Amino acid sequence: MTPQDAIDQLTALGDADASAKMQNIFKIDRPYLGVSNNEIGALYKQWRTQVDGEERTALAAELWDSNIHEARLVAAKLLTQARINPDDHVWAEIIRWIGELDHIVYADAACGAGARRLMAHPERMAEVADWVEDEDMWVRRSVMTITLPLTKLNNPKADDLARRDQVLTWMGELATDSEWLVQNAIGHWLATLSKHDAPRMLSFLETHGAALKPFATKEACKFL
Repeated sequence: MTPQDAIDQLTALGDADASAKMQNIFKIDRPYLGVSNNEIGALYKQWRTQVDGEERTALAAELWDSNIHEARLVAAKLLTQARINPDDHVWAEIIRWIGELDHIVYADAACGAGARRLMAHPERMAEVADWVEDEDMWVRRSVMTITLPLTKLNNPKADDLARRDQVLTWMGELATDSEWLVQNAIGHWLATLSKHDAPRMLSFLETHGAALKPFATKEACKFL
């Protein structure tokens, strides 16, 4: 399995009409093949059985760098896995992607893969700390999206609670961020947290709610 093999398989599944619709929806100048999500899902599952370890990471890197819409989505899927050991090469590649994000679809896909690597090695939170003040809005938004699994723990240990509090501290710093996508990510993080730890979520709103945009506060409270 080479990067060109992968791109050829994706291209063979392309649809011109779907490609035109994607171009109109995403409005970003890159190739769109018009491959459905179901077809992408079938391909990446097949490819994951053919390549592993650093070879898979190298394939994902080449697919991402092709700048093809579907290839970027497949790249993220290839590296989305709970157990990868060792995984330093995977984490490094995902961090590279986060610095190149330009749409919510790729951001969520990349951070979905990164979240598993972060949960596997929580010491990587030290790297995420630097993103809070990054000039790139997508990097700041990734503070919430890559740490989202911390909101979903039903029986968190003391270390997990400390990490939750760390993210809440970061979000307090980001509460005045005027970017809609950052505010939306804060609201979503808090809403998810409210299902598992409503007291912490309400405490955050009591302290920082006035700084948030009204829609973000509404999003945070939607499950209460």
